[in-house]
Amino acid sequence: MTGVWPIALITLKEGIRNRAFYGITVLALMLSVFNFIICGMIPRDVGKVAVDIALSTVSFSGLLLVLFVGINLMAKDLDRKTIYMVLSRPISRSQYIIGKFTGMVLIVLAAVLCLSVISVLTVFLIKMSYPGYFPRFSPPLILLALAFITVSLIMLSALSMLFSSVTTSSFISLTLTIIAYLIGQSLRDVKALVEAPDAAGINPSVATVKMVQAAYYLFPNLSLFDIKVQAAHALPISLPYVLWSMAYGTVYTVIAVFLAALIFKRRELS
Repeated sequence: MTGVWPIALITLKEGIRNRAFYGITVLALMLSVFNFIICGMIPRDVGKVAVDIALSTVSFSGLLLVLFVGINLMAKDLDRKTIYMVLSRPISRSQYIIGKFTGMVLIVLAAVLCLSVISVLTVFLIKMSYPGYFPRFSPPLILLALAFITVSLIMLSALSMLFSSVTTSSFISLTLTIIAYLIGQSLRDVKALVEAPDAAGINPSVATVKMVQAAYYLFPNLSLFDIKVQAAHALPISLPYVLWSMAYGTVYTVIAVFLAALIFKRRELS
């Protein structure tokens, strides 16, 4: 796998040089400033709001990064035909996919690290300005929430890589990734709703229940990694939940990348 790392580094450089990367960074900075403004308007819940907005800023900015930077990285190679130059060297298609994904992971890690520093610094500055309105504040929970956001973004990157290996259109890959994200965010609640119809006063058909249950195992359960509410209210998270979530994210990511490499290996490049 000697060819993976050079491709990963090139992908990292391409992602950082992308104009969308700087635009997303500016947007994150603006949202951080917006955090100060909002907290000044509602001092009673300033602690909860500050943490929630800070984590939402990292999550939303990271999502935009995956959608508008990550997906285009592979599309550019296909559109510009530079992929032929890469594959003409002793680099297999599987190594190319793994290298691209590794580079995207590095981009996500670098971006989340920078955004996390800004967001955490924002929270602490707000805490210093309103010391009496942070009765329940847990820095470890905030760090755990940021780690969960990172894992969910890596899962989404793996899924976008899978879509990009199937289709030749970056727009279709973008659309499928957005759909997967929206389904993944609400999948757990929908599954609980159709499996307990009496509690919600609905009567779903058997086909609907089976379809939702199938989607639950097919699409990524991104809601599993959304603990912004727990972090904002300093609610404890059990260790088994953390371990299970991390294991689930790792296994899903590995399967998605494996399928992407397998499909791309058999794909005809025009």
